[in-house]
This record gives sequence, structure tokens and C-alpha cells, in this order.
Amino acid sequence: MSNYDYLVMMERRENVIKKKSEKFADRIIKMCKYLSKKNSGDKDMIRQIYRSGTSIGANVAEGQYAQSRADFLTKMTIALKEANETHFWLGRLFACGNLTEKEYHSIHSDNEEIIKILTSITGTVKGE
Repeated sequence: MSNYDYLVMMERRENVIKKKSEKFADRIIKMCKYLSKKNSGDKDMIRQIYRSGTSIGANVAEGQYAQSRADFLTKMTIALKEANETHFWLGRLFACGNLTEKEYHSIHSDNEEIIKILTSITGTVKGE
């Protein structure tokens, strides 16, 4: 694969992950506001998922202006780690009864999709 082909492919993937991670951050923010108003859920869990869920998009955004391929990979890897942490906190909120099954599955499926995309991006950049 030529450098040009690689760059075109990554640009397409970056646009998809950028949009999805931004929408996901918006959903996380709304969910945290809802849980805080509802007085359900542990405040520490809400803070944790707020931080990790919005950090995915922030790292993807930083990666858009990476200084090098290695810098890009670092940002996407951090975004993937944050997505996995968010997965953990979503599970805890559901297990503790703070999210209904419908609420959980809706946001969980978005989180899973982001994890798959980021896993693909990082694997491609690593040459796997």
C-alpha cells in the first residue's frame, strides 16, 4: 500500500471515528446529567464515566493533528483505552441498577462500535 493510499484510507476512518466519538461524548454528557438529576448512581462512578467517555473524542480530535504517525497511534491508543474504561463503567452503572436494560444496551452498543473502529485503526497503523 502506498503512502497516499494509506493516508486516504486513514482519513476516511478518522472522519467516521471523529463523528462517532463526538456523538458518543454528547450522549455521555446527557446521561451523566440525567443520572445526577435523578440522584441515582454513585457520584464517583458518574464522574469517572463522564471523564472516560468524553476523553475518547478528545483524544481522537488531538489525533487529527498529530505530529507524526507515532503521535497519531498514541492518541488512538489512548482513545481505545478510554473506550474500554467507559465499557467498564457502563457495566457497573447497569449492574448497580442505575441504567435500565434499554438505556444500557443503547449506549453500550455505541461504545462497542467505537472500540471496534479504534481497534481497527490502531491495528492498521501498527501494521497488524
